[in-house]
Amino acid sequence: MSEIHPALTTLSEEESAFREAVRAFAEGEILPRRTQMDEAAQMDPELVKQFFEMGLMGIETPEEYGGAGGTFTMACLAVEELGRVDGSTSVLVDVQNTLVTNALLKWSTEDQKKKWLPRMAADTVGAYALSESGSGSDAFALKLKAEDKGDKYLLNGHKLWITNANEAGLFLVFANVKPEDGYKGITAFVVEKGFPGFSVGKKEDKLGIRASSTCELMFENCEVPKENVIGDVGKGYKIAIETLNEGRIGIGAQMLGICQGAYEATRDYIRTREQFGKPLAAFQGVQFQLAEMRTELESARLLVYNACRLKDAGQPFVEEAAIAKLSASRAAEKISSMTIDLFGGNGFTREYPAEKFWRDAKIGQIYEGTSNMQLQTIAKYELATN
Repeated sequence: MSEIHPALTTLSEEESAFREAVRAFAEGEILPRRTQMDEAAQMDPELVKQFFEMGLMGIETPEEYGGAGGTFTMACLAVEELGRVDGSTSVLVDVQNTLVTNALLKWSTEDQKKKWLPRMAADTVGAYALSESGSGSDAFALKLKAEDKGDKYLLNGHKLWITNANEAGLFLVFANVKPEDGYKGITAFVVEKGFPGFSVGKKEDKLGIRASSTCELMFENCEVPKENVIGDVGKGYKIAIETLNEGRIGIGAQMLGICQGAYEATRDYIRTREQFGKPLAAFQGVQFQLAEMRTELESARLLVYNACRLKDAGQPFVEEAAIAKLSASRAAEKISSMTIDLFGGNGFTREYPAEKFWRDAKIGQIYEGTSNMQLQTIAKYELATN
């Protein structure tokens, strides 16, 4: 079950070795905990410690800041391999690398990098706080207000659906310093867990990725020093847009991992499950379904890897990121649904992994930009450039 498909030999030796290490870790440490974490809706704290020890929480962070000095592609390979076993652990590592760390690498000052990046590579989980009750797809309709008080800002309002909220010690928070200016007042702040006036609220009881914490954040005259502003005041919308463009590739990688895990589980199951005196895999109708799954999987893989390579090469990638996320999330839902079908009655029980792959896949078409928003992005680029 743990073989690497030959199509992945396009990876460099370093990338391949890294991928193998993450896969071995996922199978050895995460797989035995998967069911219990899902049922308890709780991430095992020991696993989070191991993510740091493995260097998975600062993959792109330069070595001078305590990170691994890797590439964006390597970060997505890690997200994919974790997703193959468990979607919850996958998204924790994804948000850390492709959203929070990426934003700090691109937009923070040198002093800010020295202050926060070593912590995030060593022991501090990050969370990305953009969404609110009235600002989902309309991301810039946010109401969290930041009031200038001289040497600090006071933040007042709420955030919802914030991934990693329970585990995080550092939050990249978007608030509006001039609501009358609309999106042009949005500013990015680093809020640390112990800041006065800041608290983490209730954890959502979710369909899938249940061990991943998704919580409300509350700001009641939360005091944030001015030196914690990331980028220019009023430019938070630009930081959010550009960071989410990168993060969508990470979600595509997570969905790709779910595709791979569901496909492998199906392939192994139909080889051993017998009906009418022979394995399910002996029936042509079942073979064709497996072939459909494989085709969807490989199509998604090529799209996700292409977006990764463009990002690492410094080439335009926004449309390709939207295509990758859209396609991989659709493939994950389709493949995981077919997995349940081919498992039959067993697929509808929690004794087997089929139903969990399906539950974890559904979120891919919702967070970090719904499928409709990806379609809008793709159409915009096509109509503007062709």
